[in-house]
Amino acid sequence: MVLTPDKPTTKLPPSTHEFAEVIHRLEAGGSMLPDTPENLMQIIGIYKAYAVPMDFYWRDLLYIGERVFLDPFPAFKYFLPQEYLDLHNHYAGDDADLRIWRGPATAHPELLAFMEKGETFKMPKLLHHLLHDRINMEFAEACMQAMLWHRHMYAPVNQFDAYLDSDEYKANADRAIKAYFKRNPVMLGLYKLFPDMFLEQCRQMSYYANLGLFWEVMAPVFFEMSDIYDEGGFKGVPDAMNFLVNGIFAIAGRPIYHHVYIDGECYEIIPKSKGFTWLYEAALPYVEAVFYRTAPFRGTKSYNAQAGQVPSDQKDFHYGILYADVFPVGTAGIPPTLLMQDMLHFLPPYLLEYYKKHCRGEEDMLIQLGITFQRSMYNVTSAVIQALRTALLYPLDDPNPKHLQANRDFFEMQLNRFTRADYGIRDAARLRNVQRQDYR
Repeated sequence: MVLTPDKPTTKLPPSTHEFAEVIHRLEAGGSMLPDTPENLMQIIGIYKAYAVPMDFYWRDLLYIGERVFLDPFPAFKYFLPQEYLDLHNHYAGDDADLRIWRGPATAHPELLAFMEKGETFKMPKLLHHLLHDRINMEFAEACMQAMLWHRHMYAPVNQFDAYLDSDEYKANADRAIKAYFKRNPVMLGLYKLFPDMFLEQCRQMSYYANLGLFWEVMAPVFFEMSDIYDEGGFKGVPDAMNFLVNGIFAIAGRPIYHHVYIDGECYEIIPKSKGFTWLYEAALPYVEAVFYRTAPFRGTKSYNAQAGQVPSDQKDFHYGILYADVFPVGTAGIPPTLLMQDMLHFLPPYLLEYYKKHCRGEEDMLIQLGITFQRSMYNVTSAVIQALRTALLYPLDDPNPKHLQANRDFFEMQLNRFTRADYGIRDAARLRNVQRQDYR
């Protein structure tokens, strides 16, 4: 499927929506992000900077979900073994299931170089860890926890969460838990006393696997987009968005599962045979939980729930990157700041030069990087919206005005999420900001 944003398609009167200009751009096959060379350069550069730490994130998420599992003291869960650094990405390399990136299937060379030296110099892994001179896996875990906390999204299409509450899942988890603690009578005793506590931890491990399998796809997607841009292959923001749209459809059926390996034996807590897929059980819940919802940042602002400052329903949460004010979140330990710090190490030269030109000194670079990331995620969200419209509704050049109106209603419904006045959602949304090039 190829969109053609340069061809006017609408046969409808102009939209009266608050974001009518954005609506018309979506109807023409474009993105919520304006099509400018500067925007294209920023989003591709940040995709590359994001992909390198993401190559660590997905590997470590799978390692924790598959090997660390229910270790009560997982002090070394961020110490990725060579086996997982060598693990072949299913969407890169010569033996790929579907080759998205033309690069190698093992860990990215820039990632390996950073893991060896960090920001300082070569030293034992433990010292790098204690000095916090490393990839910040805490960010990846925060994304996983957001997905876990905002469960049951897109049900009944998303069947992953329903399965986590099923008797079959509980039986599979029970076998794995007993096998994992078979030499630990104390933990087996605690499991007998508090089975639900262990089961909930197992559900969390299943979300580690879910997010790891999701990001295993996204890392090669972003690497390939960076290479295409370097070769002059993208002519505008819609091209970059369409690459994501086509990728969503190409990979939509990728299996989502959770296997645990104990003493050389595989325990299928969520078997591949359940038929859970990348699009419905991972991608859509991820976008909803992480881009839109997440949770209020602890330690940066006081919220009075009794005064209605925090939504009573989780579906109304609006603390994701699409709403984030990147200026006050520089406090240590806050997830977006950790990601910004990770991406800072892997900026392509052209984006680094751009920040040197526009930043208020080097200390401002993290903030500028965060705003660029916000722009890029509006483009990713646009790809998801266009993909959903393609799957559920009508072509953009459909000759039937009723079909075009249905498309418009869908686009307006999506953008209504950024116009609500309650809970300050309209003020928090950054859609209006990213329309301006001077939003830095």
